[in-house]
Amino acid sequence: MHASGSVDRTRPVAYLLAMLKWLIRVQQALLWAACGTLFTFLMTTLGASAVFLFRKRRSAMAQRVLLGFASGVMIAASVWSLLIPAIEKAEESGQVGWVPAAGGFVLGVVFLMVLHAILPHMHPGARDAEGLPSKWGRPALLLSAVTLHNIPEGMSVGLLFAMAGLTGDAATFGMAVALAIGIGIQNVPEGAAVALPLMQEGMSAPRAFAMGALSGLAEPVFGVLVVLFALAIVPFMPWLLAFSAGAMMYVVVEELIPEAHLGDREGSGVAASAGTLAVMGGFLVMMILDVALG
Repeated sequence: MHASGSVDRTRPVAYLLAMLKWLIRVQQALLWAACGTLFTFLMTTLGASAVFLFRKRRSAMAQRVLLGFASGVMIAASVWSLLIPAIEKAEESGQVGWVPAAGGFVLGVVFLMVLHAILPHMHPGARDAEGLPSKWGRPALLLSAVTLHNIPEGMSVGLLFAMAGLTGDAATFGMAVALAIGIGIQNVPEGAAVALPLMQEGMSAPRAFAMGALSGLAEPVFGVLVVLFALAIVPFMPWLLAFSAGAMMYVVVEELIPEAHLGDREGSGVAASAGTLAVMGGFLVMMILDVALG
C-alpha cells in the first residue's frame, strides 16, 4: 500500500515536469521563430535603404541577376530545407515519406494560386494590377505583390525554427539558421525592388523606405502565426514543411523567373546568361549554407 501510494504521489509531479518541459520548448520555438523572421525582416529593411544611396533605376542586367539569385535561393531552400526534412520527419513517425511531401507541396501551390488570384497586387514595371478589382493605389499594389512573396518565406523560416525548438535537434536548428540567412540575403534586393520604383514615381525617399521596409513585415507575422498553428498539430509538421515548399516554388515559377527575363539574350558570352548563372549561384549558396550549418 505504501509503495502504491508513493507511486501515485509521483505521477502528478512527473506530469507537471513534463508539462513544464513542453512549455519551455514552446517558448523556445516561438522565440527562435521570432528572431529568425525578424532577421529576414531587417534584411528587407536594409534593402529598402537603397533609396538613400541610389537615385537611378537599376539596369535590366542587375534586375535579372538579383531575381535569378533569389530564385536559386528559394529553389534550394524548398528542396534542402523543407522537402527533405518533411520526408525524413514523416518516415521517423512511421509514415510513407512521399505522401505528406507530395500532398503538402500541392496544397501549398493551390494556396498561393488562390491568394494570387484574390489579392490585388501589381509587380514593379507592370501597368495593370492583378487579382480582384480594387481601388488601391499603385504603392499599395506594389506592397501587396512583395507581401505575396514574403508569406511563404516567413512560414518556412518559422516552421524550421519551431521544429528545432520542439525537438531540440541541433541539426534542425542549423538548417533553420541557414534558411534564415539565405532568405535574408535575397531579401536585400527584394526590399530595394519595392522602395526604388516608388521613389522614382515621385514618392519621397523616407516614405519609399518605409513602404519597402513594411513589405517585409509579413515574414515575422506569418512566421510566428505558423508556429502557433504547428504547435496545435505537431503530427502534421511534415505536411506543413512541404506546404511551405510548394508555396515558395509557386512564387519562383510564377513570379521571380518570368520577371527575371532569363530568356532575354542581351550582350554576349557570360553577360547573355547572367540571369541563368545567378539562379545557379543562388542555389549553390543556399545548398552550401544548409549542408554546412545543418
